[in-house]
Amino acid sequence: MRKVNTNTMAEDSWSSPKGKFAGAGREVSEALGRVPTSTDLMERHPFDVEILRVPPGKMPYPYHSHSAQWEFYHVISGNGVARHKDGTTPIEAGDAFLFKPGEPHQLINNGTEDLIVYVIADNPLGESGHYPDSNKWIVRSPERRLIRSEALDYYNGEE
Repeated sequence: MRKVNTNTMAEDSWSSPKGKFAGAGREVSEALGRVPTSTDLMERHPFDVEILRVPPGKMPYPYHSHSAQWEFYHVISGNGVARHKDGTTPIEAGDAFLFKPGEPHQLINNGTEDLIVYVIADNPLGESGHYPDSNKWIVRSPERRLIRSEALDYYNGEE
């Protein structure tokens, strides 16, 4: 059995160039041995688990959808809103929700404390995604690349 203690894991943090998007995560699956770039399902793992922390006033990522991936969210602490195709829905500690393939989504921390969320996502091969606000696609096979007709920066058209 492989075991990690998430309380002692370091966070990986990120911020977009202009600071509109920011967050930090503890990549639990990777700490348990997941190899993200592998196509071997014994190394790839069938799902990803992350403990996501979103600072007040921030969004961890742009509004997007996945072609094949399901994402399950469980709010541990804090509050905010989940943006989706029908608008926004308030979220708070204890709320659990999911987005299936093709459903655009985004988390927004409009509260005054960190928003902490467990994120569990399945791990399909050949996954791609769409960013409705900036009309671009991310293609993950054979390499991760954002495109219109040429390669783009991840935050192009978002800030």
